[in-house]
Amino acid sequence: MLLAGCGEAPKEAVKKKEPEKPPEPVSGRYAFHQMFAASRGWAPDVQGLQILSIRLPDVKSEGGKFGAWQAMFGSLNKAKMKTFTYSVIEAGGNLHKGVFSSLEEPFSGTRGQAKPFVAAALRIDTDEAYQVAMKKAADYVKKNPNIPVNFLAELTPRFPNLTWRVMWGESVSTSGYSIFVDASTGEYLATVR
Repeated sequence: MLLAGCGEAPKEAVKKKEPEKPPEPVSGRYAFHQMFAASRGWAPDVQGLQILSIRLPDVKSEGGKFGAWQAMFGSLNKAKMKTFTYSVIEAGGNLHKGVFSSLEEPFSGTRGQAKPFVAAALRIDTDEAYQVAMKKAADYVKKNPNIPVNFLAELTPRFPNLTWRVMWGESVSTSGYSIFVDASTGEYLATVR
């Protein structure tokens, strides 16, 4: 009767380790919320100021998704702002996997023309904004298929709501073509050449 505990121990199944999947790009809204959660630990009254895509050579950007993002947050109570990054991999410079923050800087309520925005204003994600922009930019993309696309979100006096600026080029200053999409409603707003 007591033989139930005797005998050979069960052999553990040998599991093959699956190859690690390559890192996948993430949308701007997803990255923003990761950084926003971390920024609330720094300052509970924090609001967004800017969201910017970062192209990584080791992670293919596609359809409004990137390997890394940067967001600036401001705190009126602290009169400070801080830049955070979110990356899917360890990369050069100050890009570390996950959320990473920089040093505090003075903040007076605006940064250039950019005004603070609440996180709830960001309802439309970059993949959705990309689809809207691609419909409007089809002719431009056919003529310029190799120009990289980047994203910038800000609340400025130009439009009443937070906007995604879908830019063809490496930055605002080098972009020769941009489409503005309302980040709260997903509506097309304007084209800038």
